[in-house]
Amino acid sequence: MATIHRRPDTALVGALLAGVGGFLDAYTFIRYHVFANLQSGNVLLLCVEATARHWQRALSLLVPIAAFSTGVLLVEVLGLPRVERLVRRPLRIVLTLQITVLAVIAALPTDAPEKITTVAVSFVAALQFSTFTTLRDAPYTTLAESGNLQKSLVAAHQWVATRDPAAARRAGRYGLIITAFVSGAVLGAILTRLAGTPAAGAAAALLTAVLILLIRETRRLRRQAPGADAGATPPSAPPAAH
Repeated sequence: MATIHRRPDTALVGALLAGVGGFLDAYTFIRYHVFANLQSGNVLLLCVEATARHWQRALSLLVPIAAFSTGVLLVEVLGLPRVERLVRRPLRIVLTLQITVLAVIAALPTDAPEKITTVAVSFVAALQFSTFTTLRDAPYTTLAESGNLQKSLVAAHQWVATRDPAAARRAGRYGLIITAFVSGAVLGAILTRLAGTPAAGAAAALLTAVLILLIRETRRLRRQAPGADAGATPPSAPPAAH
C-alpha cells in the first residue's frame, strides 16, 4: 500500500487527530443528524433505500461515498514513488487540504445545503483515515473508536495476565485516543450548538496544530541527522515525505 506518512504518530498527534474525529462526528450529527466521518452508515442506508425502491434517495447516498473514495485514492496516488518524486511534502499537502476544506465549511452560510458539508467532511475524513494509521508501534484509527476500544481491552487484559509493561503502555495510549475522541465530540457538540456553521473552524485549528507539530518534528530530525552516530539514524522515511 502506498503511503505518505512513514513515521508513527506520537501520542499527542494521535490525540489531536482523534479530537478532530470526534468533533466532526458531533458537528455533522447536531447539524444534520448524520455521521459523515465513515461510510458504514451510508452503505447500509443505500442498501435499505435500494431494496425499498427509493432510487433517488439511494443515488444521493452515493455522493458522500464517492467523496470518501476520492480522498482514499488521492492519498494512494500521492504515495506512489513516481508522484513523490514530483510532489514535495505530500503529507503537508494533505493536512493543508484538510484545513482549507474545513475553513471553507466554517465560512459557509447557515442555510447552505446539507450535502455540501457532509460531502466535504467525508472527503476530509478519508484523507485522515488513510494517512494516520499507526500510533507508536500499533495500528489505530482517529475516526471511530470500536477498534481502538477493542485493542485497548486486549492490551489491558495482556497486562493483567502477564504484567507485560509494553501491553500496559499500549492500553494507556489507546485509552488516551478514546478519551481524546470523546473530548472532541463534547467540544464539537458544545461549539456547534453555540456557534453553528463556524464551529468547523475549531477542527481546522486542531489540524493546524498537528501540521505544526509534524513540521517541528521533521526539522528536529534533520538537525540531529548530520551529527548523529552511525547507529542513530532517525527511524523514519526521508523527511521529504512530510
